[in-house]
Amino acid sequence: MARWRSKLTLNQKLGAVALVLGFLALFASVAPARTVRVHEKDLLTAIERREDHVTAPELASWIVEGRSDYRLVDVRPSAAYAEYHIPTAENVPLATVADGALGRTDNVVLYGDGGIHAAQAYMVLEGKGFTSVRTLLEGLEAWKDEVLFPVQPGNASAEEQARFERAAQVAKFFGGQARAAAAPGAGEPLPMVAPAMPSVAPPTLPGSGSAAPKRKKKEGC
Repeated sequence: MARWRSKLTLNQKLGAVALVLGFLALFASVAPARTVRVHEKDLLTAIERREDHVTAPELASWIVEGRSDYRLVDVRPSAAYAEYHIPTAENVPLATVADGALGRTDNVVLYGDGGIHAAQAYMVLEGKGFTSVRTLLEGLEAWKDEVLFPVQPGNASAEEQARFERAAQVAKFFGGQARAAAAPGAGEPLPMVAPAMPSVAPPTLPGSGSAAPKRKKKEGC
């Protein structure tokens, strides 16, 4: 049942992408004297190859490692961003993503509450000639379910249990908490984001022995 829900969610995202593609094909103008051009085949190929997104656990590992080779962009309104945002994220609301805050050669990762608004921003930036844009797959919903509040699998193998224990360390690092399999999944409060980064010691991730470049602290995170 959970696998069916996951597949349905992905299908909903792909459906939203198709709608946005159709919208841009019919109405390329995003503002007076400003247009976007979308290369449909290249775009759909990237989506099919899953080159258009990163997963929540992948993003979490980047933050833990202190990577500085990308820009994490929250496209939600400023009030929602102030209430909660993923550590290291900067706020560029959806209506302003093409206004110059982002560089065309920046390595950009976009996210919103779910997947639709980030996908819309992705389409616009791709059409404007940005060379490296991705979205966080399923947005904050996935971040909450997979990073902040992971669920312990039932009848877990030794490998699954070890993976869950690592996920529990990551959840603690970001102010969340792992849940037992019987715990309800809905209604978990999002943790407050610290002024800079979580103060808990970074968890040890597989293959993270090499030192990664540190991300500069951002004011107001």
